[in-house]
Amino acid sequence: MKEEVGKDFDPFDLICHIAFESKPLTRKERADNVKKRNYFTKYGEKAQAVINSLLDKYTDDGLLTIESTEVLKLDPLNKLGTPIELVKAFGGKPTIHGSTKRIRKRIIQNRINGKRKRCS
Repeated sequence: MKEEVGKDFDPFDLICHIAFESKPLTRKERADNVKKRNYFTKYGEKAQAVINSLLDKYTDDGLLTIESTEVLKLDPLNKLGTPIELVKAFGGKPTIHGSTKRIRKRIIQNRINGKRKRCS
């Protein structure tokens, strides 16, 4: 199915496409929607850079990558600082974990004209 519809979609979007005939969004479209809405402006500059890099990672690799703190060791995040420095930019481990959960939630949300679609 992934090869037929496209490799740039999450399994979530493929399921919604099959079950509800909804137009799937690519991971890039979902990440761009999050970036456009500036949900994470309350964070400092370094934390925002981490968030943008996580969204870029999501575009390339999907949700599983961004939910692990191991991603902080990967390129390009490792160029922003050590994992400890990046966690501190969020104020600690609980805060970065909460932030990645919010990122995931924002990625999955899909609002059109203020209404939620079935599968978002």
